[in-house]
Amino acid sequence: MPFVKLQKNKAYFKRYQVKYRRRREGKTDYYARKRLITQAKNKYNSPKYRLVVRFTNTDIICQIVYAKIQGDIVLASAYAHELPRYGVKVGLTNWAAAYATGLLVARRVLAQLGLADKYQGFPEIDGSVQEVEAIEDGPRPFKAFLDIGLKRATTGSKVFAAMKGASDGGIFVPHSDRRFPGYDAEAKSLDAETVRNYIYGGHIAEYMRTLKEEDEDRFKAQFSRFIKAGVAADDLEEMYAAAHKAIRADPAAKPTAKKTAAEYTRRRQTPLNAKQRKDRVRQKIESFKRSQQ
Repeated sequence: MPFVKLQKNKAYFKRYQVKYRRRREGKTDYYARKRLITQAKNKYNSPKYRLVVRFTNTDIICQIVYAKIQGDIVLASAYAHELPRYGVKVGLTNWAAAYATGLLVARRVLAQLGLADKYQGFPEIDGSVQEVEAIEDGPRPFKAFLDIGLKRATTGSKVFAAMKGASDGGIFVPHSDRRFPGYDAEAKSLDAETVRNYIYGGHIAEYMRTLKEEDEDRFKAQFSRFIKAGVAADDLEEMYAAAHKAIRADPAAKPTAKKTAAEYTRRRQTPLNAKQRKDRVRQKIESFKRSQQ
């Protein structure tokens, strides 16, 4: 038998170090996290803010977060499930909804910090890449770095829609134009009209029209919620434009009404006594006999 090298010997296991729990669970990229939270020493205890964007099957989460030794502290947050309050009833996980959620968290945190009037962002949406600049006689803009978690940084990804919304909302998020839809890698240029089209749901409207012409049954199945809400392809741009105005007018979070302890009813079934149990068995036996006749 040829010599076989033992790859994992006793020395390997004696020196083995268990990885962090969230790395073992596949939830945190610590290589990226270290670089996102490490603050320069000459800034002392100044927080380093992150624009955290996460997606679930039915929701979009945008948070402004900073790290402390005790753990991450959330300064402000916005969710796509808040968008129906601003007129976006359906399509809460698409590109346009991600932009609106990013815009909402930006306006919310600036209002919270008293910077909403000083930094309005870019209300006129033309799709071009613009970064917030500091005003001459006032505080510097609120700065946050994009945290995409484990999501791949692919061109056209929805995480960059949320970043674009936050940037247009008045937060200084350092970024370039290379990951927006419409970017041409060969020409190294961005088609701003394509980005604007995505912000107002133009790509969704185009797909709706195409699918309705090609396969109406599939269109009714795929866009059933749009049909139920009475949202047609021609209504999308107006719907998102109105939502952007509503978000800028009132970005404050409204807490949901919670039930008090007295309002909860406990539906515990009353246990049967011996006589009731025997009677229940007798009824079942009689019912079975009748069914066999």
